[in-house]
Amino acid sequence: MGYDAPSRRTFLAASGLALAAASGPEPSASAADRPPRAVLDTDTYNEIDDQFAVAYAMLSPEAMKLEAIYAAPFHNRRSSGPEDGMEKSYQEIQRVLETLGRGDFREVYRGSRSWMAGAGRPVDSPAARDLIQKATQGPAEPLYVLTVGAPTNISSAILMEPKIKERITVVWLGGQPYECDSAREFNLQQDIHASRVLYDSGVRLVNIPTKNISEQLRTTTAELEKFIKGKSRIGDYLYEIFVEYAREHNRDLSQPWSKVIWDISAVAWLVNPGWIETKMVPSPILKDGFVWGHNPERHGVRVATHVDRDGIFGDLFAKLVRA
Repeated sequence: MGYDAPSRRTFLAASGLALAAASGPEPSASAADRPPRAVLDTDTYNEIDDQFAVAYAMLSPEAMKLEAIYAAPFHNRRSSGPEDGMEKSYQEIQRVLETLGRGDFREVYRGSRSWMAGAGRPVDSPAARDLIQKATQGPAEPLYVLTVGAPTNISSAILMEPKIKERITVVWLGGQPYECDSAREFNLQQDIHASRVLYDSGVRLVNIPTKNISEQLRTTTAELEKFIKGKSRIGDYLYEIFVEYAREHNRDLSQPWSKVIWDISAVAWLVNPGWIETKMVPSPILKDGFVWGHNPERHGVRVATHVDRDGIFGDLFAKLVRA
């Protein structure tokens, strides 16, 4: 079970992450009783973990008011380039929503069609513009930006309208722990210029690294078969793409094998911050060659140090059964 709304907000406020409005009317007294606003930025077709994250966010109305989903670019063997990856992600978001019975959710936006070409060079997109609109013209309440791919859409929005930094908190799955010799990781390295914006801009950032942190979120075909297969349409869909992914990668399912479902970590942090231990540290410097630099005078960011794997999957599976 996740935190109830008051205790979650108390935790976020104590963490220094509950945002005051930069402008506009004061939040209403009832705002503290409502789930926080959120958007989800996802390279959904990149592999199979984003689909779990989309479903998890949609099935967690007690923890967040999900206002939009953005399709993020990616480039690997599942796409011919960032634009193709973004478009395939957009279509996959629609499939997940239809499977959830939420084809009526219309706040889905295409994102960047290319990477940032250099520092300070944003990529305009419907996703970036929607984020700017929701951050600057929406209710005077915090907006959490759950980011589980290359952060091109989000960093572009920050560069296009810097004042949104005062209205958002970015929860980003990306990079490696700051003590590692290399920062290199798929989301971070896809667009190094966009990744630097998150570390350099001063935007409120919760960073969930991969090595030894989000990679703890592993599951297996046997576990999915027991807990979600045959329980709901979305449970069957997630089970089927999990098995298909294993076959694509020539995994022998008669032998032990597990797969990381990385992207549920960002959603889980907002559902229950207690499941993901964090600490405040100076923001690292992302250098050329994907190595970390450090300066104790830099502004602070919150970085994850541990995840409660069983708590997160227990909540996710229960919601998939009830879907």
